[in-house]
Amino acid sequence: MTWAGPPALRGAVRTGPDRRSSPAGFGVIWTTVAIDQIGFGMVLPILGIYARRLGASAFEAIAIVAAYSLAAFLLSPVLGSLSDRVGRKPVLVVSLLGTAVGGLLSGLAGSLWVLYLGRVLDGLSGPSQLTAQAAVTDMTDGPERARLLGRLGSAFAFGIVVGPGLAALLALVDPRFPFFIAAALAGGNALVALWRLPETRWREEPRTTPVAGPAASARAALNPLVARLLVVAAVAMLAFSGFEASFSVLGQDQLGFDEATSAAVFMGVGLALGFVQLTLVGAVTDRLGDQGGVRLGLISTGVGFCFIAAVGGWAPLVVGLGFLVAGQGLLRPSLTSAVSRVTDPRARGAAIGLQTSATGLARILGPLLAAALYRGVGIPAPYLVAAAVVLLALLLVPGRVPLRDLAYPHDPVTLE
Repeated sequence: MTWAGPPALRGAVRTGPDRRSSPAGFGVIWTTVAIDQIGFGMVLPILGIYARRLGASAFEAIAIVAAYSLAAFLLSPVLGSLSDRVGRKPVLVVSLLGTAVGGLLSGLAGSLWVLYLGRVLDGLSGPSQLTAQAAVTDMTDGPERARLLGRLGSAFAFGIVVGPGLAALLALVDPRFPFFIAAALAGGNALVALWRLPETRWREEPRTTPVAGPAASARAALNPLVARLLVVAAVAMLAFSGFEASFSVLGQDQLGFDEATSAAVFMGVGLALGFVQLTLVGAVTDRLGDQGGVRLGLISTGVGFCFIAAVGGWAPLVVGLGFLVAGQGLLRPSLTSAVSRVTDPRARGAAIGLQTSATGLARILGPLLAAALYRGVGIPAPYLVAAAVVLLALLLVPGRVPLRDLAYPHDPVTLE
């Protein structure tokens, strides 16, 4: 198998002993995403409290987080399709600039509607990881794709760990500071990406001309295999986002957590998630393939939820979190790699945009479902339901599909 990638990247994917080397430009993409996630991690923990300072009710303070997710849900497929047509680099730069403007508006907000406008603008500009993931899928193929996506996932985990700590320090000076610093990071990041980021989208031959228009691009991306994987991604995120939203309450009710303990556990989860994505994803997908990585991730996630549902002390909690982190660390990059492999390469960005949109909708619904189950049925209910739906999603994972069966006439990957 040979890879006829963009001239700037040809030769970057090694074979033999050096095949673990990163493609040219991957380090820039990783750093870009890590810095963007630090900014996001700085804003998220303080957003509700900041909204309350502007007169928001409890519902409005919680809904402002959903406003970002809703905006991203609506625009992600369009941005993914646009990156197929004009390239990954310009869309990523615009996304970062939108984040900078949104953060600046949020920091300057003197009323609640301006704060909402800032968060919606940030969501409409698109999450940077969407375009970054599409760029990474352009860089390589085969098992190395999942490994690189796992390494990119560690950039998200890095932001989860570093961002909240910086927010806590900056908020001591002024509640607006985290928004201003996040805006400055995004703006500076956009300039660095404009200068250093290579364009990865293959546009050299007429046969790789992108599908015209977002609707046509979505149709090209949404084949039956992709549709099944999108449902798996949505179900997995529905379960995990419910856990994220309810875990601090579970810890307080069952183990007497305070804010510091809960934050420390989340930081530990972020560190463990980054470790799994850096070290485990490549080894698993090398042996089992992308679909095998998805299956193992779902099983580990389901087992983790079962242990968490039985929490009565630290031991089951630690075991449950271990299974959950391992499962999520495997699942996310394996899913994205699988989606990219079964998609028409002309519409790969659109497919990843649809995946981002599906998980964004799940992030809105997951906390609401978990809250209803926790209050209406009982403490273990959200986690037992999460375990059940995640394990049922195993039925939707396609069998291992040879790349030869999916080679489109215009695919830049050639088979020997």
